Order: sequence, then structure tokens, then C-alpha cells
Amino acid sequence: MSDTPFGFGLPPEEPENGDEGKKKDPAGGGQGSGGNPFGANPFGFGGLPGMGGPGGADNPFAAMFGNLNPNDLGAAFQQLGQMLSYEGGPVNWDMAKQIARQVVAQGTADGVKDASVGPAEKSAVEEAVRLADLWLDQVTSLPSGAGTAVAWSRAEWVEATLPAWQQLVDPVAERVGAAMGDVLPQEMQAMAGPLIGMMRSMGGAMFGQQIGQAVGALAGEVVGSTDVGLPLGPAGRAALLPLNIEAFGKDLGVPSDEVRLYLALREAAHQRLFAHVPWLRAHLFGAVEGYARGIKVDTSKLEEAVGQLDPTHPEQLQEALQQGMFQPEDTPEQKAALARLETALALVEGWVDAVVHEAAKSRLTSADALRETLRRRRASGGPAEQTFATLIGLELRPRRLRDAARLWASLTDARGVDGRDGLWEHPDMLPTATDLDDPDGFVHREHLDFSELDKMLGEAAKGESPEDGDAEK
Repeated sequence: MSDTPFGFGLPPEEPENGDEGKKKDPAGGGQGSGGNPFGANPFGFGGLPGMGGPGGADNPFAAMFGNLNPNDLGAAFQQLGQMLSYEGGPVNWDMAKQIARQVVAQGTADGVKDASVGPAEKSAVEEAVRLADLWLDQVTSLPSGAGTAVAWSRAEWVEATLPAWQQLVDPVAERVGAAMGDVLPQEMQAMAGPLIGMMRSMGGAMFGQQIGQAVGALAGEVVGSTDVGLPLGPAGRAALLPLNIEAFGKDLGVPSDEVRLYLALREAAHQRLFAHVPWLRAHLFGAVEGYARGIKVDTSKLEEAVGQLDPTHPEQLQEALQQGMFQPEDTPEQKAALARLETALALVEGWVDAVVHEAAKSRLTSADALRETLRRRRASGGPAEQTFATLIGLELRPRRLRDAARLWASLTDARGVDGRDGLWEHPDMLPTATDLDDPDGFVHREHLDFSELDKMLGEAAKGESPEDGDAEK
């Protein structure tokens, strides 16, 4: 595969040259609408650039081809052929990456374009994370999880987080893609192989377009690598985006160095948690996969669409998608996975909120104001939650952030820092959704120490007895 798949030109190396990127992708535009992606506008495809303007309505390829003159038709059909020949996974990630980079190069709606991070900004971020870790050492028993501190441009954020997006989105896209090939009777699938292959290729391209557009738009608003409550960046790397931090603090009336330091505290706190709670990442991502396994597809609509599909008019599949073909059914598996994810997110965000406030309240005059601003930003969803909902149908919203933060603060008072943080040693020791309803009951309840049990089980697995760990196997 070439370095510029599907005929997309690479955006300029220097993100300041946003106009050049705009010329290469005349479609531009913002992210698809949020909310339930499986409704009238599933996965936000209708919000793709070029789909609402003249000549682009209901045209899934307008985002790629734009307004072509006759001399460009040959190149356009070549690009279409390359798209339909895609044989990768459920999402065309090459396309997603290229579109995300182009969206970033165009700049945000307020006219601010991406820019390379200068030495002074890198130094300021490194110093903020270093100081944040010193403050956090005094309020948590979890050691630093940030081996390095980096300052990213928006384009660098896209590059660094795409592997995590792939892990999150692929399970849902795979489930939907499999349904596209299962609607035909078994005896007809061999005969319809080319059609099924084309549908899957188009599905991968459609997902790739939407994800690229959404991730590129999100890159213009996030301030670090953990904004959505998940570890999107490489492990052990605390990352902040100076350009977006400046935009975030613009109208707060708070000194920029305090804004940067408070956000560094949050980033560093997340890094500690994900670095030293080894089961947490798999727990969160596993909940997303569990949700995907519970997705049910309305095959009657899909069968009707396949039966009426004219191979010479592939945009008909796009129209079928927009008519609510993929209506999910609430299954027990989905509900359980969603509840598990929401509770885990609330506990993560609540812990970060509590320890950051404890570290900042006596040192930053704006600590209370910044805390409330971040709480509202997370609780209301904002761009991060909307993007995730558009991509895979889940709202990454810690609905009970305040309840969880109060519970962690109460645990600190009752058991101390070590007793509070020790609950992260085993998932069964953590508060449940019911415990968030009765925090006092949880705080004063006796909890089992799973560390000795884990040790005994480990020794048993190795053929050792707890009484004679040195016995020969």
C-alpha cells in the first residue's frame, strides 16, 4: 500500500500551513452530530463533510472527491476503486488517520490552527508535570506513573492516540460488519461474495471517514492524553497540549501557569492510577468489548437494503445506514457492561478529582474554581463524550463523579491515604454502584484483604504451600 492511501495527499509537515491542508481536502467541516449514533443518523455519517451542501447531499464520497471537474473524474474513480479494494479490518484506519490529520491541519472553528510546540512550551509542560508529581507524592501512596512528560501538538495527539481508538472502536465495528455478511442465506453467500466484500469495504471506509473526522475534531479540544477517563496515549507518558490549554483557560480569569499546573496534576494523577493498577486498563476496555458483544442488528432492514442494492449506486448503502438500519436492542449483556464501565469511570474520575483537590487546595488560589470547571466539563459530556458516543454508541460520562469524589474523600478521612489507595489492589475491593448510594456504609464496612489470598493462590499454582514457600517443586 502506498504512503498516501486512497489518493489523499498528506497534510503539510508544519501544522501552521493549515491553508494548504484545506486545499487538499476541500470538504473540511466539523464533526458529525453527537447523541445516539444508531438513530436516524447512525454513526454520524450524515455529518461528513460535503454531505449537506449543494451537490453533496446523500453522497458518501463527497468528502473525498469534493467538486470535481471532468478532468479529475479518472482520478476520482481510481480513488473509489482503491477504497472498494480495501481488505483490512472492520475500520479503514489508514483513511481515518489521513482524514484526522487533514482536519487538524485546517484548524478549529475559531480560526486557531495547529502549531508545532516550541522549546519554551515543552519546558513549561515538563516543569508543570515535575511539580505536579511532587505535590501528588504527599497525597497518594501510588508512586509516579509518568516516566516522561511531553508537550504535544494536535497532530501529535492524533498520531499517539489512534492505537487506543482502534482498540476501542474495532469491536463494535466488527460486530456491525459481521452482520452485513450474515444477512444472506448460507447457500447464497458464495454467489454474493463480491457484493458482500464490497459492502464490507464500504463499511470500513465509512467508519474510517467518521472516526478520522471525529478524532481530528477532538484533537482541537483535548488538553491531555486522559481527557475521556481512559489511557489513550502510550503508557508512562504524561502529555499536555499547550495550544488547547491556552484556549481552555482563555475566559476563566485564572493565570495561565495555574491552569497548566492544575491540568498537569490531573494528567499525572491519571498516569499514576493506570501505571500502578495493572488490571484497570483491561477492565475498562473489556467493558467496551462486552457492550459490543451485546449489539443486535435489525437484519430485516439490512436484508431489504441488500436485496435492493444496485452495485452501480453504492451510495444506496449510505442511505440505508441513515435510515436506522443498526438499531441496537438493550440486552442484559449490554446493560451489565455499560453499568460496569460507568461505575469504573466514576471511580477513576472521582479518585483523580479527590487527590488533585487535596494537592492543590492549599497551593493554588484558583483550585476550587478550576475543580468545578473540570467537573462540569466531564459531567456534561462535552466533545469527548459526544465523540465517543458518535463512534461506538457509548457515552463516556462519569455520571456519578461527585458521589465518587465524596466517597474517596471520606475514605481518606476514615482510613488514611494508604487505606484508600489500597482498595485499588483488587477489583473486588472497590466500591460498587450501590456503594455510591451509601458511601458511609462502605467507608465503615470491614473489607477483606485480598493480597494474602492472591499470594496463597499464586503459591498454590507454583506447587508451593504457604507454610513452606522454599520447598522444592
